[in-house]
Amino acid sequence: MALHKLQVDDFYDDSYKLIAIHCRLEDYRLAYLLNKHLELRLERKEQDVDFKYLESSYSIFEWDNETEYVLWNLISNVCKKEEDSLHSSGTLFGDNEKVLKTFYLISEFKKVDFFLKISEESHNFDEKSILNALKRIPQIITSYTVDPLKIKSKDHLIF
Repeated sequence: MALHKLQVDDFYDDSYKLIAIHCRLEDYRLAYLLNKHLELRLERKEQDVDFKYLESSYSIFEWDNETEYVLWNLISNVCKKEEDSLHSSGTLFGDNEKVLKTFYLISEFKKVDFFLKISEESHNFDEKSILNALKRIPQIITSYTVDPLKIKSKDHLIF
């Protein structure tokens, strides 16, 4: 009897563009500006993207443009979470200090605040026009494309 192996990597499709966005806005405010300037309809999803059993969660906005077969996702790259510090003060009733921990969705890009993931089926997407439109938004510091094949943790971009 012949043994057949199925490679799961064969089904992974890199048919999306990834744009890194640097800005200091809240996620809902950036989604509003993208909707206004790019004529999108991004809406916040009910559940955030969670990793490692609620260790970190990232807000996600989505719009499925069914007429052009394009799925738009805006996802935050930074999660700041307040946790109790683990230190011994030597007393029975010590003060519990809080520590602010920062987690990143894509750890290779720690300075990026948001990613705009554009999944397309037709491959006729003009990313230069999107980048030019993003650069015209005064609240965005900078934006640029990122090659998804060079990201080590690209599995985090599958939602």
